[in-house]
Amino acid sequence: MFLRIAVIFVFVIFGCNSKKDSQIQIVDRASFVPKFNSDSAYYFIEKQVQFGPRYTGSEGWRECSFFLEERLNQYADTVLVQRARITTYDQKEHLIKNFIASFSPEKKNRIVFFAHWDTRPVADYDIANKEDPILGANDGGSGVGLLLEMARIFNIRKPKIGIDIIFFDAEDYGQPENSKFPLMEDSWCLGSQYWAKNLHKANYSARYGILVDMVAGENATFYQEGVSAFYASDILDKVWKTGHRLGYADYFIYEKSPEIIDDHYYVNKLTDIPTIDVIEFDPNTKNHFNKHWHTHKDNMDNINKNTLKAVGQTLLHVAYNGY
Repeated sequence: MFLRIAVIFVFVIFGCNSKKDSQIQIVDRASFVPKFNSDSAYYFIEKQVQFGPRYTGSEGWRECSFFLEERLNQYADTVLVQRARITTYDQKEHLIKNFIASFSPEKKNRIVFFAHWDTRPVADYDIANKEDPILGANDGGSGVGLLLEMARIFNIRKPKIGIDIIFFDAEDYGQPENSKFPLMEDSWCLGSQYWAKNLHKANYSARYGILVDMVAGENATFYQEGVSAFYASDILDKVWKTGHRLGYADYFIYEKSPEIIDDHYYVNKLTDIPTIDVIEFDPNTKNHFNKHWHTHKDNMDNINKNTLKAVGQTLLHVAYNGY
């Protein structure tokens, strides 16, 4: 038994301002699932990193916000920028921006993909320059880059179901362990907390959500995280089965990992949208995340196209097969 491959070339957007300027390939004739372009996703990550650190309120954050809004408007049917004022653990007030891009907004049957677009304002897990902000190529940049590539593809060939892509702000502005400020409960994931309490659309709902976070590390492994297993075990199983079917068993590991506080925690806790987290888990590191997590080495050297391909192609199959 073999799979027939149909290759269809279509000019699309990639890295420049023309409306259609790259290529997609249809890799599954039966379901017409496009090929995920890891070079394009890499470009989108690199573009973010070129703005420098993008912690909430910084100059890099401001410039990146313009880039994200422009690209999403280029690809999606509708784009909403949800703005809010929040106070962080250091008692500073910030403007935050959540970006909501919708494809086929008229459809009731929907799934939603999430990522955070901000970066850590301190390098609290580095051995030097701990007070300086990080570039966040993987932690922040990779999820956004992967979903921008998916948005680019959705612009060319829409799935049968409605799709939303949401970029959360202020995920990584959480209180460091050695903070001199009074303890602030729920100091992480401020953008997703705000969105979950103030949905961008009245009575908004989706069948399920998928959060992507740190999805580009070399030889990254993705375990079945505890919060995801509790709230959305069926979705977790479907995504992992899809990854294995496509040949990415080395990435999608059928083992449980501990619960973590990430944007999906608040989406699950505060809304009726069962949501999983596709996030790197490394049992061999002290923090169990990518070895460069919250350090200055989280730069473009930390980005691997094979990992982007494994996650991106898996999620495209989920979207186009309407799982």
